[in-house]
Amino acid sequence: MDKLLRDKKAIVIFVAPAFLLFTFVLFIPICQSVYYSLCDYNALTAPKFIGFENYRQLFTIDRTMKIALKNSLFFLIFSVVTQLIAGLILAALLTNIKKGRDFFKNVYYLPCVLSSAALGLLWMFVFTPKLGINQILAQFGIEGPLWLMDTKGFIILPMWVIASVSLWQYVGQSMMLYMAQISGISGTLYEASYIDGCTKAQAFRHITLPLIRPMVATAMSLNAIGSLKFFDLIFNMTEGGPNHMTDVLATHLYAQGFKYFKYGYASAIGTILLIMCLIVTFIINKFVKVDNYEM
Repeated sequence: MDKLLRDKKAIVIFVAPAFLLFTFVLFIPICQSVYYSLCDYNALTAPKFIGFENYRQLFTIDRTMKIALKNSLFFLIFSVVTQLIAGLILAALLTNIKKGRDFFKNVYYLPCVLSSAALGLLWMFVFTPKLGINQILAQFGIEGPLWLMDTKGFIILPMWVIASVSLWQYVGQSMMLYMAQISGISGTLYEASYIDGCTKAQAFRHITLPLIRPMVATAMSLNAIGSLKFFDLIFNMTEGGPNHMTDVLATHLYAQGFKYFKYGYASAIGTILLIMCLIVTFIINKFVKVDNYEM
């Protein structure tokens, strides 16, 4: 009995710091944000409860919200699909090479640890009309497009440019997650498959893919959440322009909260962003089947 009591005390002692940190840093601010989303609040006066008026304006009056929502969904789909495919390809290739593996791992992973704000400024100069890529194209008599200002079409060019930069920056993260999972697969499984006449492509399909599904679900969830709250790269490359055409939910939230001091309105956008993250995570965990295998 005394031992059981001591164990419970030890559990409480070790869990308490994390529980308190979670409560005061995450849970309470989320609850406050949800409450403020139901208020007219500018941080200078007391919050005035107005019900769902902020949400009504978001979905009926706010034109920028519609653009930001469409762009966020574009980033979500683009990031999940491209990082899944590119990350798996890079992980499979680097797992099967011996010379230069560490070098290429560092090359692909390096952008992940660099500041997104600094990279945003760097790529902004690269895609500036009279500098960077266009200057190189001009040497061959080619007139480059307005990479970050062309707003024609359903999905505008700046969105594709920013999405491509984000893929370049974060594909290394997916690659490292998949490589970590692949390295835990027993080599005897592959040896047995090769003896039975499997090619490397068949072994990848029938052995590697089923065994790394747990990591696929994790990586997809991380990519989805990261793409929905995407901010710093867009802000430093276009600031949501031109004419709000590259705004996403996070940049729209920033503008409403820190430019116009509509904290209640910005909290409503944040609440919608939170709900979208929860829904996407639930869908991924629901539909990405994860089977348990003995390796």
